[in-house]
Amino acid sequence: MEKFKIIIPCIFGLEALVSKELKWLGYDTFKVEDGKVSFMGDFDAVCRANLWIRCGERVLIEVAEFDAVTFDELFEGTKATAWCDFLPKDAAFPVKGFCLKSTLASIRDCQAIIKKAIADSMAQSYKTDWLPETGAVYQIQFSVMKDKVTLMIDTTGDGLHKRGYRRISNAAPLKETIASAMVMLSFWKFENILCDPFCGSGTIPIEAAMFKRNIAPGLMRNFAAENFEQMPPEMWALARNEAREKMRNTPLNIIASDIDGDVIDVAKQNAKIAGVDDAITFTQADAAEFVSAEKYGSIITNPPYGERLGDAKSCYELYGKIGKAFSRLPDWSYYILASDEDFEKHFGRRADKRRKIYNGMIKCNIFQYYGQRPPKKDKGE
Repeated sequence: MEKFKIIIPCIFGLEALVSKELKWLGYDTFKVEDGKVSFMGDFDAVCRANLWIRCGERVLIEVAEFDAVTFDELFEGTKATAWCDFLPKDAAFPVKGFCLKSTLASIRDCQAIIKKAIADSMAQSYKTDWLPETGAVYQIQFSVMKDKVTLMIDTTGDGLHKRGYRRISNAAPLKETIASAMVMLSFWKFENILCDPFCGSGTIPIEAAMFKRNIAPGLMRNFAAENFEQMPPEMWALARNEAREKMRNTPLNIIASDIDGDVIDVAKQNAKIAGVDDAITFTQADAAEFVSAEKYGSIITNPPYGERLGDAKSCYELYGKIGKAFSRLPDWSYYILASDEDFEKHFGRRADKRRKIYNGMIKCNIFQYYGQRPPKKDKGE
């Protein structure tokens, strides 16, 4: 089959990072929009993207795109699509999606019409009156946005943020995709120390270790497309073997701490499952008393939001305390995720750079503070 359009939806603010990841994989993006990145690829690219993308939400195959303002146009546009190129005769094809700022506003009606149109198209192509839907599940996703219909097949299943190592988590876990983004945005170099004084279930330290050791984030899990007729087990085995060969046993100095000893135990278990427990030292400690004799380190962290502490005043006081603690490390850099627009005021220092992202429906910023640069090494060293 020729190449087709592949879409990777992502959290708003992470589009550039997803594009960079695709470039590392050898694919050129041709379209970057709010919340999604598109590139051309084949089923091998679908496989590799699922295994390797850290900051995206899932991998979708675009099957059709057309304008529709009536249900008749929706039906005809869907039926005219060559669904037999992607769906085998016995495919199960449930339909889900959303409508936004469009004349067609009923999600339920759109679901029913798209389902009927796909069935008619397949019945005509396969010359049958009966589609058993007893085979692999090809989840159909649709979006109707500003009267433009996009029809896609989800190849991922559970979102890409579900790496497989976090069997247990604390009450308000940070999404793995955001943790990876914070690591990728930082200037942390593996030869220097990295600390997360609010480590919770260990997401940031684990993602940091996996990134620096080039461990594919999807290596420990399965994907919906593993059951697709077009993607035999040999294709997945080859891609997984490629991923294993690219792993590096890079020595790392990562410190993960939290004031709650119970979540430290959870973080240790998660790191062990991820295979990076040798790279991370876990300790119970108060972030407000953070100290280190190391130089040129980095802090990447997600302190509790106001709702998690119970009141805004406690949150502001905590930000002030860690601001004082971190200020005693002038050659360190720190990257802090917070939803409070006045974080810098409470922290006591204006960020060198801030990057807006959305954690679910919550608008957040990654506040980036750059420390002194380490001296350049002589070429002879």
